[in-house]
Amino acid sequence: MMIWKSILIAFSMFSAIPVPQTDWEEKSMRYSLCAFPLVGVVIGLLSFGWGKLCMTLALPDLLRGAGYCLIPVLSTGGIHLDGYADTWDALSSHAGIEKKQEILKDPHLGAFAGIRLCMYFAASLALWCALPELNVFCLLGLYGLSRCLSGIALMSFPLRAGSGLARSFAEAAEQTTVRRILVGAALVFAGLFGAAGASLCTVAAVAVFWKYRRLCEKEFGGLSGDLAGWFVQTAELWMLGMLVISRYVGGWL
Repeated sequence: MMIWKSILIAFSMFSAIPVPQTDWEEKSMRYSLCAFPLVGVVIGLLSFGWGKLCMTLALPDLLRGAGYCLIPVLSTGGIHLDGYADTWDALSSHAGIEKKQEILKDPHLGAFAGIRLCMYFAASLALWCALPELNVFCLLGLYGLSRCLSGIALMSFPLRAGSGLARSFAEAAEQTTVRRILVGAALVFAGLFGAAGASLCTVAAVAVFWKYRRLCEKEFGGLSGDLAGWFVQTAELWMLGMLVISRYVGGWL
């Protein structure tokens, strides 16, 4: 029962997928981050189904690519995109740490956030359209590995004061156990990329993870929920780029 509640809490927090409501008890939140990658698994399966439908109906590449772009947003309600936009707004200010933290808290969408979102979707659409139908291993790895690494960061990086729900999940978690489970899951998703001949995607995710730690500590004085959203979106875009490189350079598809 506790495992089921942990899964429901993870989906309630990190997705827009309808699930039964449950009380957010401390004992249920101890392992809820372990279920975070399951949200990625669902997104990967939905994307795989969309790709199959597009191939069956012979839909144009642009429509197929647009669907791949929209499925993660619709599945999560844009929770990670919100953090991505806020983070770029703060980074583009080139201000000190305290000012950047104030910008993160500002609910308004700044000009730089809007620009970065346009850039993100333009790049994402182009990359998806450049790919043929993807096997399920790639899609599961793409959305699962980013969430595993995000959870590992939450268990390992210093947290910024006033980091809201990010701190709540981190403090409630059984950190050693959760970290071990997430590391194990990350290795599984990395193995899926390896089985698909796309190990460069794992390299890309690790590179963003390294940059993420420096970003949290140097630019913001610690991790927060907005920065976690920045990481998930950035890691997925970099991995997607590596899929395209593997397609046209490595010839694995």
